[in-house]
Amino acid sequence: MSPTATTTVAARAEQARKVYGEGATQVVALDDVTVDFSSGQFTAIMGPSGSGKSTLLHCVAGLDSLTSGQVFIGETDLTHLDDKRLTLLRRERVGFVFQTFNLVPTLTALENITLPLALAGEKPDPQWIDTIVSTLGLGDRLHHRPSELSGGQQQRVAVARALSSRPAIIFADEPTGNLDSRASAEILQFLKRAVDELQQTVVMVTHDPVAASYATQVVFLRDGRVVDELANPTAKKVLDRLKQLGD
Repeated sequence: MSPTATTTVAARAEQARKVYGEGATQVVALDDVTVDFSSGQFTAIMGPSGSGKSTLLHCVAGLDSLTSGQVFIGETDLTHLDDKRLTLLRRERVGFVFQTFNLVPTLTALENITLPLALAGEKPDPQWIDTIVSTLGLGDRLHHRPSELSGGQQQRVAVARALSSRPAIIFADEPTGNLDSRASAEILQFLKRAVDELQQTVVMVTHDPVAASYATQVVFLRDGRVVDELANPTAKKVLDRLKQLGD
């Protein structure tokens, strides 16, 4: 992308292929996928069950390796990094939010939020942490442990943790899958605010058209291939596209 371009690419896959198993049991999870995820955008990845959504997310995030092809975070080619450098890149430049909150039960909300920085031996930026906590409405929950928080509050802590190191990109895998509709809406609003107000980049796998409607764009997969994209999605438009794909 040229220096004069108005958007930059936070992450991308080029001819990404992921194959599990061999012979008769072989499954092609990703089949020559090329896709860009723009900086400062909220992208949803959707498709029928088994379409390769989570596999694409995990490979681009460096949690899984490709069989062939390349994935990049910024200009860094993850396919050429050893385990140590890959771990360092994920710690410094990538945030993760999963369906299971993955909080440390013995730590307070604040300690969970700043844990990635502590593991990296870095001190948190108080102003940035205050901004995240304020945006997520966690100010009165910082000294509570996960068992003292609702599911929605725990996921907000997980989102804050993903934001704490100012990552280049946040990957969210079904982040509202374990939440009721009200808590889901809160988390999605917070992710959208992180993009709109904090200039973050979010890539989210979801099966929910309502969740996808919070995104800037939707990328649709089927049988391990990108088959469609939709800008400025609404829940109805997303649902219509999914019906066309056979979900």
